[in-house]
Amino acid sequence: MTAVSFDLLIILPALLAGLLVLVTHIPLGAQVLKRGIVFIDLAIAQIAALGVIIAGVADFDPQGWAVQVAAALAAVLGAVLLTWTEKRWPEVQEAQIGVMFILAATAGLLLVAHNPHGGEHLQDLLAGQILWVRYDQLLVPAIGTVVISALLLLFRDRLSRLGFYLIFALAVTASVQLVGVYLVFTSLIVPGLAVRHYAGRKRLVLAYLIGAAGYASGLVLSTLFDLPSGALIVWCLAILAMLVYAAGPKRQGTLSSRHG
Repeated sequence: MTAVSFDLLIILPALLAGLLVLVTHIPLGAQVLKRGIVFIDLAIAQIAALGVIIAGVADFDPQGWAVQVAAALAAVLGAVLLTWTEKRWPEVQEAQIGVMFILAATAGLLLVAHNPHGGEHLQDLLAGQILWVRYDQLLVPAIGTVVISALLLLFRDRLSRLGFYLIFALAVTASVQLVGVYLVFTSLIVPGLAVRHYAGRKRLVLAYLIGAAGYASGLVLSTLFDLPSGALIVWCLAILAMLVYAAGPKRQGTLSSRHG
């Protein structure tokens, strides 16, 4: 077995994890941009990570169902709370999302303050350990991806505020544990930003291509240069997104204002 084939065997489950994340996060990211609540993904992802930390403090098996339930429950509670705040104070919803993110992040810091491995655990939740994902870890996220994709196709643009937040929370719950908070945010927002001026089905296809190419190139480069996979994938996604945006159509209003 050559070094190249060995590296590909390491990369394959990680790439499959990334593709699973992209299946649901590309359409959800488009909804996030449309609704103007960009930082909801960071907030919900951080709340789901807080659920994982709480489960760890309670000495639950890191690979057990209890951790999944804790993360999902935390994310759903966060989604319900955000639904309530949007109904009560819609004019400051983005600020409220930011506050929830900060509270969840600092709560995690407090909970692991006396844990000798707390810093390492937080780093894993933020940057992820995607390169070391195993095939058996993909079963539950794969089932969740099928269910969430079916719900998105069934309801399309008819999702209520609460329905959207709940589906979003469930999608983010599994992806945070697979790829980390940074990649969850990047997968949701960056491809959507790049293709926002493209028309029709081309927009969705290009977004998926950016995502797949970003994950693949980041994983390959991380193994070649021994660099953190999550951080490198974020940069690869961002660079590809900028290239696709630069090569694409521009909004007519922007061009007109410049010529005016």
